[in-house]
Amino acid sequence: MTVLIPSYEPDHRLVELIKSLRAMTEVPIIVVDDGSGEQFRSIFDSVKAAGCTVLTHIVNRGKGRALKTGFQYILDHSPAAAVVCADSDGQHSPKDIVAVGRASELTEADMVLGSRLFTGKVPLRSRFGNRLTSKVYNAATGVSIEDTQTGLRGYPRSMLSWLCQVPGERFEYEMNLLLEAPAYGYSIMELPIDTIYLNDNQSSHFRPIADSLKIYMPILKFSASSVISGIFDFVLLLLLQSATSNLLLSVIVARAGSSVVNYTMNRRFVFNRQTTASTRRSMTRYYALVALIAGLNYGCLSLLHTILGVPLVPAKIATECLLFLFSFWAQRRFVY
Repeated sequence: MTVLIPSYEPDHRLVELIKSLRAMTEVPIIVVDDGSGEQFRSIFDSVKAAGCTVLTHIVNRGKGRALKTGFQYILDHSPAAAVVCADSDGQHSPKDIVAVGRASELTEADMVLGSRLFTGKVPLRSRFGNRLTSKVYNAATGVSIEDTQTGLRGYPRSMLSWLCQVPGERFEYEMNLLLEAPAYGYSIMELPIDTIYLNDNQSSHFRPIADSLKIYMPILKFSASSVISGIFDFVLLLLLQSATSNLLLSVIVARAGSSVVNYTMNRRFVFNRQTTASTRRSMTRYYALVALIAGLNYGCLSLLHTILGVPLVPAKIATECLLFLFSFWAQRRFVY
């Protein structure tokens, strides 16, 4: 295996981590200096002296880009069977790094996550942020992961080309990997690791507002697309129902119109699939999903409005809320 450590403005803990890893294993260690600057040169010189390869970005480009730089270097220069990625700020113990790396070499899973247990003294913002992100991810994908924000991850060599292609330059990159993996058939396994936070996680370069927005952006964009097409569908349904008094016809025509709007926005702006081949494949799957959701939509509306007597407007709102998460999960998993 190869150990890959992206690093921005590190302190003595990076050198200590390297020394501890060297005492446990002789595997190659690659460190990516993500534009830390001249004042940190002595630390990276110490890392080089310990036998590590140091790759340097002239300016800070973000954790996602640093990881991609490392992945590409390993593809070009190393025959390692697996790559284990770790943070440089002392939050991952050497024994856990080695354990995740070994698990990546032995397991049939494609991605191994070192999942923290969040026991003991954990900063409130870290505990809350991790729990919230995990719940949102689980609801959106249907895949249960306890620690979506862990930086300790292992990958087989066969995944490296794909890892270099997933969008994202900063902290959102690691969330994008988890969102994209199920759609590409990659399996995920979690391995429990120690939860380590030093000085209330003050050394973290994570920007709570800016980076959180990037992490949630795929779901936020999908929500915006769904709201816009939902409004179109809602208005068209009311107009057609008023004109024809035929609920089935109104649902079919309204859904057909809004589906064109929704598909176009999702393909271009949410899931970013714009090649001709991906369009043909995704369009076929999308409209198969549209047919399924239209049937579910009509069934729910009939139950609420026709059988139970709920007024059309609240019945429509309740139906769309029920189908929203199912639609996101299905499109992420099967369509795009």
